[in-house]
Amino acid sequence: MVDISFIIVNWNTRDILIDCLNSIYKTVRDIDFEIYVVDNNSTDGSQEATKKNFPEVKLIENKTNTGFAHANNQALNIMQGRFAVLLNTDTILQEEAIKNLLTFMNDSPGAGIAGAQLLNEDGSKQNSIDNFPSLETEIFNKSILRIISPNKYPSKARNYNSPIEVDSVIGACMMVRKEAMDEVGFFDEDYFIFLEETDWCFRMHKKGWKVYHVPDARVFHISGHSKKKTPWESQIEYYKSLYKFFRKYRDTISYLTLRSLKPCKLLINLILNILGNLITLFQSERLRNRLLKYHKLLIWHLLLCPDSMGIQKK
Repeated sequence: MVDISFIIVNWNTRDILIDCLNSIYKTVRDIDFEIYVVDNNSTDGSQEATKKNFPEVKLIENKTNTGFAHANNQALNIMQGRFAVLLNTDTILQEEAIKNLLTFMNDSPGAGIAGAQLLNEDGSKQNSIDNFPSLETEIFNKSILRIISPNKYPSKARNYNSPIEVDSVIGACMMVRKEAMDEVGFFDEDYFIFLEETDWCFRMHKKGWKVYHVPDARVFHISGHSKKKTPWESQIEYYKSLYKFFRKYRDTISYLTLRSLKPCKLLINLILNILGNLITLFQSERLRNRLLKYHKLLIWHLLLCPDSMGIQKK
């Protein structure tokens, strides 16, 4: 059994996928590892580039876009490592990031998942920790909650000198114990994209496994590369996942309240954005894009959230 199985799901991000793979080989030393790339029917030459540049990588080529959760599960089912490291294609590992995660997991037998400190391209910190969705987090601004109750809502605003236990981590780079997966199971494939790692962390907690943020495991994350290609479609997928999480883990009143609250907030944002565009005579591309996004999201809600809208599963 190898120490680590790296698992990378790709969908039309060839160039940054190659950069991500290069960062593994440049920074991971004295650790036995294998790499799986699961390609979700890319059309940009990702498969060919992977085979040419990294023939030793185990490439799984899907004929359709099966979604992030299903694609990860394909590799999780056949991995040989004691730990899995799930990486987004838009990540670049820094020196000793994986070593620090592995050291922590080896020293912490109760840890099921450990997440890295994600960094912006300029080296500043990204939020790498998240709380489980609740009416509180959905009604109030998370930045305000993190100021009011920093212990309950940890964030990048605080400097952590050692690993801390958290609700959930951002799944761009996280290490998961095989033993914990055997008990808890893999990703819930009802999530096509977004919140699948949050659901996983929630189930880990329910089974008694702990989830940690490891601040000295540093990883650059060019956030949302695929998401930027389909902004409003991606936002629809996020809402689908959010509603799934509430149906699964929250009471009926909370779920119905959320479903009523979100369209109201979207309508208010749409009206304010229309006013902003009128004031600027529609000269701001940023405001025009927001107007399109809020319009599409509100229409989707008014149509009772059809599965046919969002990122096309092809």
